[in-house]
Amino acid sequence: MQPFRILIVDDHAHAREAIREILEEYDDFLIVGEGKNGEEAIQLTEELMPDIILMDIQMPVMDGLEATKRIKLKFPYVKIVMITVSDDITDLFDALKKGAQGYLVKNLQSEAWAEHLRAFAIDEVPMSKEIAFQILKEFPQNKAKSKEKVPLSTREIEVLQLVAKGLSNREISEALFISEHTVKSHLKNILSKLHLDNRVQLTSYAFKQGLVD
Repeated sequence: MQPFRILIVDDHAHAREAIREILEEYDDFLIVGEGKNGEEAIQLTEELMPDIILMDIQMPVMDGLEATKRIKLKFPYVKIVMITVSDDITDLFDALKKGAQGYLVKNLQSEAWAEHLRAFAIDEVPMSKEIAFQILKEFPQNKAKSKEKVPLSTREIEVLQLVAKGLSNREISEALFISEHTVKSHLKNILSKLHLDNRVQLTSYAFKQGLVD
């Protein structure tokens, strides 16, 4: 298996160096470039075509939120993981709505960084309770349901409903008596059909369509 190609974007040189040192310990990660603001992130994505971008939020010239939105519009297959000094949910939720796959807190242990990053790379990270709560706040019980036709099969809707409840791939496979590989295939098809990027966007879609209570 080829290593995951990583682009690091942070305006602090020490932070970039620390991230590089963590990931260079593992053979399944390859650092292909570094940038110090959102504009450089866009340029380097075009030049280097990374699999994953580790993106700081607060940066000069262009912040990580705007860069994430622009990159996901042009390169929807590139995974973006926000890196932050705290888990303040406001900016992180905004980033997830713009297409980021998730976030990592900078003070995590190196083993936890590697474990989480691998999970993001293969779309196996369930939503946190804090993110789920933010989505619930956006969709009050009395909000009108969308009349848009849902372009999914019955099984895909079942998978989507369980994603919206915060279940992991393993938990979905156990609930539906199917393999994790099959769950991943369904998720890939659902994301493609709905033109969405991550579980947060899927959950928002499910609430908007009235597919979950």
